[in-house]
Amino acid sequence: MIIEAILKINPNAEVSVSGNDINTVQWHNGTTPISKADIQAQLPIVEFDMAMEDLRAKRNKLLADTDYLALSDNTMSAEMTTYRQSLRDITNGLTTVADVEAVVFPTKPAS
Repeated sequence: MIIEAILKINPNAEVSVSGNDINTVQWHNGTTPISKADIQAQLPIVEFDMAMEDLRAKRNKLLADTDYLALSDNTMSAEMTTYRQSLRDITNGLTTVADVEAVVFPTKPAS
């Protein structure tokens, strides 16, 4: 997660870290070092981004599982339409990792 935080500050940074220990950051090929405080300030943002990425992956899988129902030769039930819209809206208003962890996915209706 430390490397991700560094890359948020400097996407071109060339750096290595042993484990996830901020005290082992090594800067390579002339990369200007970033202060530990600046790196640590990015960690909550990286953690949130990673949580959102996981949530979106789960959501996208659930949507993909019902995509066949949205084909033009099918008539989707109102319940399925609502379910799929609820999945699309599931990330709205989330601002913290706790918000993401508290998400409850809607129950898939019978097709």
